[in-house]
Amino acid sequence: MPTYRRSVIPASAGAENLPVVAIVGRPNVGKSTLFNRLTRSRRSIVGDEPGITRDRIYGEYDWGGRRFRLVDTGGIVPDDPELIPTEIFSQARVALEEADALILVVDVRTELASPDYDLVRMLQRGGKPVFLAVNKAEGDAMAAAAENFRQLGLREVYPVSAEHGLGIGDLLDAVSAAIPEREHAVAEEEAPGEEQGQADGGAETEQAGVHRTHGEFEQHETSIAIIGRPNVGKSTLLNALTGTSRAIVSPIAGTTRDAVDEVVEFEGSQLRFVDTAGIRRKGKTHLMAEKLSVVMARRHLEAADVALLVIDATEGVTSSDATIGGYAHESGRSVIIVVNKWDAVTTARTDGKPAADRDIFERQLRDVLKYLDYAPLLFLSAKEGKGMGRVLREVMSVAAERRKRVTTGQMNRFLDKVDFQRAPVPMAKRVRIFYMTQAAVAPPTFVLFTDRDVRLHFAFERFLQNQIRDSFGFKGTPIWFKVKARNADKKEG
Repeated sequence: MPTYRRSVIPASAGAENLPVVAIVGRPNVGKSTLFNRLTRSRRSIVGDEPGITRDRIYGEYDWGGRRFRLVDTGGIVPDDPELIPTEIFSQARVALEEADALILVVDVRTELASPDYDLVRMLQRGGKPVFLAVNKAEGDAMAAAAENFRQLGLREVYPVSAEHGLGIGDLLDAVSAAIPEREHAVAEEEAPGEEQGQADGGAETEQAGVHRTHGEFEQHETSIAIIGRPNVGKSTLLNALTGTSRAIVSPIAGTTRDAVDEVVEFEGSQLRFVDTAGIRRKGKTHLMAEKLSVVMARRHLEAADVALLVIDATEGVTSSDATIGGYAHESGRSVIIVVNKWDAVTTARTDGKPAADRDIFERQLRDVLKYLDYAPLLFLSAKEGKGMGRVLREVMSVAAERRKRVTTGQMNRFLDKVDFQRAPVPMAKRVRIFYMTQAAVAPPTFVLFTDRDVRLHFAFERFLQNQIRDSFGFKGTPIWFKVKARNADKKEG
């Protein structure tokens, strides 16, 4: 199952062939601020707390007519015995190995210490060109203080201010000059872009990555957000699905802060999995980074096509799970419920209790998540890496159902067969449907032309949804309705 990396920022054609520039440094020196400045995004969470960035974050930037891939890494503290800093170092080491050039960021307001010298020696051993960006050097006094950092033994020293964009041009000129151009990469990048533009009907369509046809909604990449409470195994699931160690995994809740993504090519389709931070109630988040990570998780969920709602089998279904599932449902995302750590309550159970019963667990889950009755349910162990093929196939199936279109003729024949007298709705709340049509996909949205311009009763809406699912499927996706009175336009006139 081949995999490759891209940023959540939509990568352009041939991005994997671009020269890579890695931003490295100790915690809280401004690496993410510089990354966001160059990529013109807010991809990396920025704050005054050290250690906010933990995983590798990818983006792209243009300079002097050339494009580069940029990698933001977590703060490196060599030889730190703590679990999270050690894992951050492991993630950063991957970026160092794949990079063509390194930008070492330091804070001009801090004194040089032995970890700075250790870090420089480690970077120099890799044989890659290293450029020292002395950050937060606003004003002449700070720019002069930047000269003190030549003690680190690096020739290329550049006073910059990532926050204000000062001095960055000189830094990028030097980085660009140190990386030879790849003529073959340009040719490879242009060809797919031209073919894609012709196939999709122009540059605007290519950028969007989607287009509508007379039948189903076609999309060249499906985005899947892995959501859930902290420490339910979201990062472990991402790593198992992609066959990588892309996301840091630890028993410490809240390890993931930035959204981490990986693209999997499966049966000819591209599936972008995005591991989001654990979503908690506002009152449960205290650090600024945690608050921002929850906001970013909600944002990435709303940008996804499918949500994998991860439930911890050892803790059962909680009210927080119901709240998070509600976010996905209300935003129109398709949903697959993944019960993780199932082995811990069955075959690998160590507390002496009998193995959990799947049917009983499912009934309890469906009772709490009643509004997600359309979502398929998978039991697995991400740690063991079993059942990942089922997840990928289910994602493909649900994504196709999400983009399915029913013709108006099919819908009207369906209406003729439905016995609306069986709908459990008070007579005063009933409406007469003259005809209906599917107006949109992703999620499937139907316009009902009725005798009255009123909001559908909840029970009637559920009845109609169930009838549509019985006839046309739409597995895993919510169904939306819009009501329009047939004589409304006449009254307005």
